[in-house]
Amino acid sequence: MEDKTSSHYLQPFLDSLWLESGLSTNTVEAYRGDLLAFASWLREFDIDLSSATRQDILRYQSIRMREGRKVRSEARLLSSLRRFYRYLCREDIRDSDPTAQIESPRLGRPLPTSLTEQDVEDLLAQPDVLLALGLRDRSMLEVLYATGLRVTELVSLTIEQLNMRQGLIRCIGKGNKERLVPLGEIALDYLQEYLLESRPILLNGRLSDDLFPTNRGKAMTRQAFWYLIKRYAKQAEIDKPLSPHTLRHAFATHLLNHGADLRVVQLLLGHSDLSTTQIYTHVAKERLKSIHAEHHPRG
Repeated sequence: MEDKTSSHYLQPFLDSLWLESGLSTNTVEAYRGDLLAFASWLREFDIDLSSATRQDILRYQSIRMREGRKVRSEARLLSSLRRFYRYLCREDIRDSDPTAQIESPRLGRPLPTSLTEQDVEDLLAQPDVLLALGLRDRSMLEVLYATGLRVTELVSLTIEQLNMRQGLIRCIGKGNKERLVPLGEIALDYLQEYLLESRPILLNGRLSDDLFPTNRGKAMTRQAFWYLIKRYAKQAEIDKPLSPHTLRHAFATHLLNHGADLRVVQLLLGHSDLSTTQIYTHVAKERLKSIHAEHHPRG
């Protein structure tokens, strides 16, 4: 049960996350859980969540670390507290933010596995485009690589979200945020052929708004498409670790390698925070080295 004093400020704060930040349901619920757990611990000392001090937070962090909590979990906790106390300051409920002088835990963030451009070419060449399913699969792979969509966004696409004339997809991403993503000529060519030849065969007279239906006329699941990627990767003899985001990572990596601006990549990926996109900047190091070697007089 939430104590009345804490929830007096907590629920308006959570509502503000929905309205202003467009965070996903899971993220908002995670923040709620973090704040309620801290509020519960504070109640043992007769302290309200809204009036906690820096020392209270540091003590709570220390206890959690001794309990063996993971660094990522602690980083999210501090993020939850930061947002909450900044909200209280913004609403003139507090004069100061008790998290202001608390450093975030350092995350040993794993770099995403990315395919080379040749890997992608080999992968895209695997579907048999003479078959209705093969042309659908090739179109899906081309769209995924051309746009950097999440797999869930791809399999959820409807006909209405596709604008062939302008060469754009209207994507509904996390937090129900909408973004427009260009497709590129090759993806458009495959989509045009797929829509004219393969999709009618797959639907077989059935009506569907799904852009990429199965041969049963139903929407494809995320798991089914992930199975297709693994099967085609095996055919292409790609032995690198793969994930559902493999082509999304390749999309971002290859854009940066060819000189794209980081903020443009952020918009295309639908990241709300630039720091999320910055994980891809490591891939540009080799490109920078080659430019230096080619153009610097002492390269």
